[in-house]
Amino acid sequence: MASIYDLKPRFVALLRPIAARLAAAGVTANAVTLAAMLGSILVGVILALWPECLSLWLILPVFLFLRMAANAIDGILAREFAMKSRLGAILNEVGDVVSDTALCLPVALLPGVTGFWVVMAVVIAIVGELTGVLGQVIGGSRRYDGPMGKSDRAAALGLLGLMIGFGVPLGSWIDWEMIIVALLGIVTLVNRARHALAETPK
Repeated sequence: MASIYDLKPRFVALLRPIAARLAAAGVTANAVTLAAMLGSILVGVILALWPECLSLWLILPVFLFLRMAANAIDGILAREFAMKSRLGAILNEVGDVVSDTALCLPVALLPGVTGFWVVMAVVIAIVGELTGVLGQVIGGSRRYDGPMGKSDRAAALGLLGLMIGFGVPLGSWIDWEMIIVALLGIVTLVNRARHALAETPK
């Protein structure tokens, strides 16, 4: 199924010169990964402490774009500048899950939002990423199938932050967005499991 992740090659091409300059300056892939994770935690804490300050939610789409750029750059540094490492692989996977969780959970603190659906969306996203990693464990590839992969979740969350920050009244639409993210997350993990099984020997 189509996913925003399919646009990643074009995004990577645009960021390659930046990655080259960072590599020349001695910045490592792991440093970029850690910076993105710590930044996500910081933004999540800010939104969790002051969820009713709605203008703060405009931070979310801006930071999510920067985080996507950082995720692409750490990949470029690892692949093209000989910075691949086992630690880097662990940081990449754990960092993504921690970052997604930190940025999404504050939505549950918004007035009138049903926290259950936010938590369900987060849990399903974590299981989906675990399923993607398990593709490698059983002898296949790391699965990034959609329709609700990391980039798609970032787009949905960024849109939510944009709408809240620009004054769209809080309401049941936030619950429905989280429900849709959760349902598409279930489709995603099923797709990842199915494709992982299809590409590995029986």
